[in-house]
Amino acid sequence: MKAIWNGQVIAESEDTLQIEGNHYFPEDSVNSKFLLNSHTHTVCHWKGTASYNNLDVEGKLNKDAAWYYPDPSYAAEKIKGYIVSGKGSRS
Repeated sequence: MKAIWNGQVIAESEDTLQIEGNHYFPEDSVNSKFLLNSHTHTVCHWKGTASYNNLDVEGKLNKDAAWYYPDPSYAAEKIKGYIVSGKGSRS
């Protein structure tokens, strides 16, 4: 699985977790040079509180395009250490 945005591979792994239509990539498969911290947080009733990153590729910003759960709930603990890139293309 690959997550691509603005012509760049943001993440690539054969070990993704698919939950609710999103592919969760292991942290070490994500190219962190494209990630910028965001101050956005949301709460999922069963996964917990999500933190977000903006994608910055060649000066183009994709706001809050990647998210993760730094301290997921017990029900979602398997996604700890995984990042979703949800705004872009996946193949």
